[in-house]
Amino acid sequence: MQSIELSNEAPTAAPAAARIGIGGPVGCGKTALIERLIPVLQRRGINFAVVTNDLVTKEDALRLQRSGLIDPTRVSAVEAGACPHTVIREDPTLNIAAGDEMERLHPGLELVIFESGGDNLASTYSLDLVDWWMFVIDVAGGDDIPRKRGPGVLRSDLLVVNKVDLAPHVGVDLDQMLADARSVRNGRPVLATNARTGQAIEELADIILHAVLLER
Repeated sequence: MQSIELSNEAPTAAPAAARIGIGGPVGCGKTALIERLIPVLQRRGINFAVVTNDLVTKEDALRLQRSGLIDPTRVSAVEAGACPHTVIREDPTLNIAAGDEMERLHPGLELVIFESGGDNLASTYSLDLVDWWMFVIDVAGGDDIPRKRGPGVLRSDLLVVNKVDLAPHVGVDLDQMLADARSVRNGRPVLATNARTGQAIEELADIILHAVLLER
């Protein structure tokens, strides 16, 4: 009789979904960027879900759920109840649980996007929560934002300068603002976008997928 050798090694678990964060001040266009990313990720066959954060509402989650762009069960909300950065940095337990629940509901999930509630330039993500994160600012907030060197601007894996179409209307020298951003980030990438028109959204998707899916 042929003997069968049994391995003592535990079976390899299926890899968990990659997790990314999108942070930035109120009104910079985080949700609008996600709305633009959704069809791009769908066309590329990415199995993904979104977790939004607000203080005491589910406003952003409801906006996405009602958009018709994505299966509403693939969007959930976390109510921070305090400073928005608390639940993405100091104690991301609620967000971790929300991401775990999305993976339970949607087997084979490849990517979970965590949108922070609107926060100031000091907002950063805990690496216990996300593998990679980007920080969004917009030209209407002022061309001095990069020079203020907030942690979000300096430490994020990608800095997105959104609403570039507004630059001539708010007296912003866009080229100088982007130059300042690249200067303070010491080689970390900066991307100029316009969520309203879809400018650079394909490039944004390329950056995200290369950083957290292809690398894995």
